[in-house]
Amino acid sequence: MKDLQQNNPLHGLKLEVLLDEIVEHYGWETLAFALNMNCFRNNPNTKSCLKFLRKTDWAREKVESFYLYRFKHLPRPDDVQYALPPRDRLVPLDQKPRAPVVIDITAKPQVQNKPKPKARPSRPAKARSAKPKAEKSNQIDSADPWADSPK
Repeated sequence: MKDLQQNNPLHGLKLEVLLDEIVEHYGWETLAFALNMNCFRNNPNTKSCLKFLRKTDWAREKVESFYLYRFKHLPRPDDVQYALPPRDRLVPLDQKPRAPVVIDITAKPQVQNKPKPKARPSRPAKARSAKPKAEKSNQIDSADPWADSPK
């Protein structure tokens, strides 16, 4: 197993060390922008983030994926490896970590230019027909239990 994990940057790496490395490089504000998690946005500190990440699997996997593919800048895995959690993925021996990706939080988010749907031709408003209201029947209202009581 050790031979299989020798090139995995997450092997033997504690979550606290991982978090400290990315916070030192990017800072809390950039992590909040890139990962969109409240633990990085609202009163961030290492202790509270670690507590949240240890309890929440999806958040820990998101941070570990960020570490692998943005901080270590490894190529994206194939579909089979991508289905596994980041700590279980095998990194090929020829793939080495590169310089971290630069994240610009001042840039506006890219908006995809989607073609606008074609407007429907306007239809004339339908004239409502005046239907005579049905006459009230002599049936007892079932919602009122006192309706048939003697007066």
